[in-house]
Amino acid sequence: MLILVSGGSGSGKSEFAESLVTASGLEKRIYLATMRVWDAESVRRVERHRQMRLGKGFDTVECPTALAEVTLPPHTAVLLEDLSNLTANEYFSPDGAEGAFDRVLSGIYRAAEQAELLVVVTNELFSDGMDYDPVTLEYLSVLARLNRAIAARAGQVYEVVCGIPMAWKGASV
Repeated sequence: MLILVSGGSGSGKSEFAESLVTASGLEKRIYLATMRVWDAESVRRVERHRQMRLGKGFDTVECPTALAEVTLPPHTAVLLEDLSNLTANEYFSPDGAEGAFDRVLSGIYRAAEQAELLVVVTNELFSDGMDYDPVTLEYLSVLARLNRAIAARAGQVYEVVCGIPMAWKGASV
C-alpha cells in the first residue's frame, strides 16, 4: 500500500505519518531519511525527528538521492521523509534537473513495490504567494507533478492542517 501525506511546515504531518506506520502492525519499520544536513537548523530538525521516532522501532536509512537503488526487506513498513527534500536533492544534484522527475518517481514506485506499506511525506509549498526565480519555480513544478503522480497511484492521500489529518482519498480518519 502506498500512502501520501501532505501538509505545511509544522502541520503535524510527520507525526501523523509515523502513526500510520506504527498502526500498520508491521514490526519491521524503516525510516528513509532524505534531508541533507547543511547547517545548525537542519541539525535541530533531524534531532527533533529522531526524538519523535524514539522507541517506535524504526531503522534509519539515509537516502538523500538514488532512492531506486535502495533495497528494502519484505514485510516492511517504510516512512519516506520527505519528498520535497528528495526532489530538491535530485533536481540540484550533479545529474541535474533533467530527469529528476523520473529518478524520483521510479524510486518511489520501486520502494512501493518492495515494501508492504510505504508512507511518503511531502510538503505543501505552493500557496505562500511568494515570487520565485525561474529555477525555483521549475523545481516547484517538478515537485507538484510528483505529488500528483504519487497521489494518483496511492491508495490513501491525506493532508494535515493544524495537526488535523484530512482524508482526501481512500480512507477516513
